Amino acid sequence: MESQQDKLRRHFAGRVTTQARVVLEAWQQLKQQNWADAHWISELQHATDKLGRYAARFDMHDHLKLAQSVNSVLKKVALHASEPVKEQSQSLDDLFDQLAQLTGRKDDHASQEEIGSDQRTYLKAPIYICLNSQPDSYKVLKQLEFFGFRGERYSRLADLEAAILNRRPEVLVMDVDFGGRPKQGIALTKLLQARIEAPVPTIFIADRTGSIELRLEASRAGGEEFIEGSGNTSRILEKIEQYTRHHNQDDPYRVLVVDDSKAQAAFMESSLKKAGMPVRTVTNPMDALEAFQEFEPEIVIMDMYMPGCSGTELARVLRQDDRFMSIPIIYLSAEEDINKQLDAMSVGGDDFLVKPINPKHLVATIHNRGRRARTLNALMVRDSLTRLYNHTHILSLLERAVSSSRNQDQPLTIAMLDIDKFKSINDTYGHPAGDRVLKTLSLFMQQRLRKSDAIGRYGGEEFMVVLNNTSMSDAIRVMNDVRESFSELSHPMEDQEIHVTFSCGLASLETDDTVQILAKRADVHLYEAKHRGRNRVIPEKGLKETP
Repeated sequence: MESQQDKLRRHFAGRVTTQARVVLEAWQQLKQQNWADAHWISELQHATDKLGRYAARFDMHDHLKLAQSVNSVLKKVALHASEPVKEQSQSLDDLFDQLAQLTGRKDDHASQEEIGSDQRTYLKAPIYICLNSQPDSYKVLKQLEFFGFRGERYSRLADLEAAILNRRPEVLVMDVDFGGRPKQGIALTKLLQARIEAPVPTIFIADRTGSIELRLEASRAGGEEFIEGSGNTSRILEKIEQYTRHHNQDDPYRVLVVDDSKAQAAFMESSLKKAGMPVRTVTNPMDALEAFQEFEPEIVIMDMYMPGCSGTELARVLRQDDRFMSIPIIYLSAEEDINKQLDAMSVGGDDFLVKPINPKHLVATIHNRGRRARTLNALMVRDSLTRLYNHTHILSLLERAVSSSRNQDQPLTIAMLDIDKFKSINDTYGHPAGDRVLKTLSLFMQQRLRKSDAIGRYGGEEFMVVLNNTSMSDAIRVMNDVRESFSELSHPMEDQEIHVTFSCGLASLETDDTVQILAKRADVHLYEAKHRGRNRVIPEKGLKETP
């Protein structure tokens, strides 16, 4: 339990550190504007106030003290707005120097590397925003902040060029007509892409209808996306998240090798491990089913001719189990008869490699088959709108989490949450607007929760979150943080912006709980939250709710 508390403390320390960086960015922007931009004064006040709230909640006293001191100076500036701010500016400089040192310090309960390994809320590189419309730029920057991204706005060509050559951004959002000149954004992006080692994913924004010629020019300049309308912040944010999300496509593939030749199995294992892949070898085909269940491979390399059980016979048995139906099976044999190869492929096989196999050819085949299998698997287990796990798969993950929790004697808490007054949103603004809210909440949770937490769309506007190795008290803090932050997010609807909330019920695993009982208890607390006025977290009885 102490280890889990430390882990969550590191998670929250990272949240405070991220907000501190937002404060420092607002301060730099304000200084660049020479205190002439009221927007950035407001941004600084808002960001610092949030830093203070986070620091107080997560018991980070040094950050809290600095946030309070900055707020005190900002109040003096507001009271004497007509007077020179030189003295206050110097005081703020000193305070922000302290905050910068504190933010970069390695003893905020964990190193930055440790924090970054277990959260999604801070990106090492910023997002560069280059839009001609200042209000639209600020909207995008504000949305990025809510989602845990760090954005930087550039309105001048020289500043952008210096920034991008000094530090490669995670994503570049570029106005097609940057600087007010037709297609200058395209020309500039093409020039910059040629001067850096790795291309930057670029999202082009156009305030006019994109002809095929314009879109083609943007694509040739490295544009990954083309969006019409700089005010389409939801679409812009969705694409930014898409290009910054750490997909599991880059994770190494788990490979099971089934070959009765110990020498051949050792060669395959060595070749694949050099490519960074976890490998399990089985030299007795009768042990393959047990290895499947324990190792859960993503790809199987199987010898065709083995004593006691041929590769095609084993493949036929494995395909009878729905759990193994989608796993690619690659046959490996010295067999060169094309007809026999085709016969083998017709019995559950996906590819055929002839011995002796070149290691590079082997690794390339694994990558090609693995990538396709993961893509197909994602289509099967994820909801098409939100890209979260679908109802069936989130229950399957909950079942695994229950088993793991009991085996390892670790706490497990689940959250059921439901968007408040969602029918009213659909009725007032239309179903496409409701879909945007669902997608926004989905993206928000993926950014704010840990990688180890499973998030699924349970049905309609209801979601389930499986909080692995998390006690009830910690789950209250986590879900309340998500709820409060989401309620502050603005959703553009027609000619106005609205705020949306959700209600949440929590339940922790008990000794005799089945998956169905655990989910039902969380659902009961969710609807209790609805009846008590919505926009709140209701835990198990005996623990204080969070209004």
